[in-house]
Amino acid sequence: MSKDRALGAAICAACVILAVGYAFTMFYPQWLSILNVQVTWLSNAQFWIIATPVLLAFLAVTVIGAWIGWTMTTTPPPKPIEDAVSETKESETKTEQKQPNSTG
Repeated sequence: MSKDRALGAAICAACVILAVGYAFTMFYPQWLSILNVQVTWLSNAQFWIIATPVLLAFLAVTVIGAWIGWTMTTTPPPKPIEDAVSETKESETKTEQKQPNSTG
């Protein structure tokens, strides 16, 4: 796996893990009690008025990040510039050899 693909896979995995973890924390905050975090404010309606758009924005950012990572992972690496230049010169040479030289 090339360096770009490995980086893309890491970005994709990190974004998916962050999105799932954040959404899980929003809907199942009981597990935060392990960290001694107070969760009594969750019953307040004002929290949901603010938390819902924040959750959607965070999920949108992580989906975009996951999409970028997936694209980097599944896209083949580009050809080195030297190969592309040599292929172009070879095709130009072949084209010139096929055309008859009409002078005069």
